[in-house]
Amino acid sequence: MRHNKQRVLLELLHISDPTLPIGGYSHSNGLETYIQQKVVKDVDTTREFVENMLIYNYKYNDGLFVRDAFKYGTDQNLEALLELDNESHALKTPMEVRDGSLKLGMRLLKIYVRLHDYELMHSFFKKVKNKETPGHYAIVFGMITALLGAEIKLVLSAFYYNAAVNMVTNSVKMVPLGQMDGQEILYNMHDLIATLVNDTLTLDEEMRGLCNPAFDIRCMQHETLYSRLYMS
Repeated sequence: MRHNKQRVLLELLHISDPTLPIGGYSHSNGLETYIQQKVVKDVDTTREFVENMLIYNYKYNDGLFVRDAFKYGTDQNLEALLELDNESHALKTPMEVRDGSLKLGMRLLKIYVRLHDYELMHSFFKKVKNKETPGHYAIVFGMITALLGAEIKLVLSAFYYNAAVNMVTNSVKMVPLGQMDGQEILYNMHDLIATLVNDTLTLDEEMRGLCNPAFDIRCMQHETLYSRLYMS
């Protein structure tokens, strides 16, 4: 099926919009813990956190799952998507991260099953509702963007950019940073995101779920913080 390039661009902007009402703003993925422990405390440490999270966590986890879910979505391979979804579930050790990913995935599905009649997406949604598959965000994002007819490089670029925006936005609120500081950090991520996209496209699937214990531990510690603004 042919897709209008302008329409596909608009679809991609919509699905990766940080203001999409799926609850992404309520998760810090351990950042709140890093800030309360005074590890992330200024512009330089915020930049380091965002860079390291993208390079050592997202690339080997959700970024790689988006890539492979996109492939299976393109191939209309529901069974492979279900297997990938269960693998994603098994590899998300922190309860906070796992639950957050499930909530984001379900809310994204609820939006898009009302907007499009893709058979694969509706079949996947039915499996999630019947608790036959978890329904993780990266899997849903990769599958839907494939069905929308987007290009994988642009999909990964949008996914990584969305992740960076969320981390920077949370940092501006919590560190706190000035709005201009946040924009400078985000703008300087452009080259890194381009590199991450190219790296993700060539990674072996055996690299999925590469362990990052420090990030996982901070997510687990979030539950016992003295005060919390975020869910994870």
